[in-house]
Amino acid sequence: MINIAIVGLGFGAEFIPIYQRHPDVHMYAICQRNEEKLNETGDAWGVEKRYTDYDKLLKDPAVHAVHINTPIPDHAIQSIKALKAGKHVACTVPMATTVDECRQIVELVKETGLTYMMMETVVYAREFLFMKELYDKGELGRVQFLKASHQQDMNGWPNYWPGLPPMYYATHCVGPVLALTRAEAEYVSCFGSGEINKELHQYYNSPFAIESTHIKFRNSDISAHIYRSLFDTARQYRESFEVYGSLKSVEWPLIEGNPLVVHTGGKPEPEIPEEVHSPDYARLLPEAIQRFTTKGVYDTDDHQHLSFTQGAGHGGSHPHLVHEFVSALVQKRSPYPNAVQSANITCVGILAHESAMQGGLRIDLPAFTFEKK
Repeated sequence: MINIAIVGLGFGAEFIPIYQRHPDVHMYAICQRNEEKLNETGDAWGVEKRYTDYDKLLKDPAVHAVHINTPIPDHAIQSIKALKAGKHVACTVPMATTVDECRQIVELVKETGLTYMMMETVVYAREFLFMKELYDKGELGRVQFLKASHQQDMNGWPNYWPGLPPMYYATHCVGPVLALTRAEAEYVSCFGSGEINKELHQYYNSPFAIESTHIKFRNSDISAHIYRSLFDTARQYRESFEVYGSLKSVEWPLIEGNPLVVHTGGKPEPEIPEEVHSPDYARLLPEAIQRFTTKGVYDTDDHQHLSFTQGAGHGGSHPHLVHEFVSALVQKRSPYPNAVQSANITCVGILAHESAMQGGLRIDLPAFTFEKK
């Protein structure tokens, strides 16, 4: 049994009952700075071991792995501390906020032999799993191009969010375009467009309303296009992913909740479009956690984290993420995405913003983000 500690109980609380029901896990401890919130959550879910101090949690020899769900600026430092303390790490996105932090995590994983997984929801959402199944079966034919977006209104979100450059949090659209074929990004070129409220410029010295990036895949003739917006852009929440193949293409709906559109090529007949609702992939999971692909962990929406409700339940990805991390530990294999893959995905966004600030300059991904020869 793997003893898991969840760190951060906003979004993180969504995972407690999933771990509690997983057959290979003991949901051992929770950690939250706010003691009142910590006890409220611990009492609600019957978790006895509780910490308000992350450093003390890391000194507990019974903790095998931590699942970090804290604010973005804390991800890298907490992951680094955990790896140095001998703990396996699952961390919500993004991996880090600087290229150097990503490098440190990759190096620590290599030095320690511990497991790191970035918990990217989109690459375990039912829509992605549907497209991945088509790809794995050869039904898409030759993949020609990929496209993804993540648009969200962050006005009113607290702390570090005001003025955040769109590409700093790009893993929801970078992840799927790389994950479908298990590709690596070689270089990026990004353009900024429009302008956010001038009062928001001061936080990150970033003016752009939208950032639009092209990604060139390494050792491949494929490229992808991704775009993001966070402020002053009228758009329903959208995490889209599209793939264009020689035999079939799949496009995301313009309005959330509508079906995908699958285009089937025909020669000499014209292409045939068909609306398709993604099947659920609970069958890939242990029976005890299958229910969590179609509903949240709470009984009412009143307690759901905003990112979960706004993001259409993250496509039923949460139990898949838990099972991938846990089974990787049990089987002593590399999860997807592992540390190197997570660094490649995360650095795309960081370097894309740098490119936008330099008028679309091509910027290469660093060698430590490459796993393939």
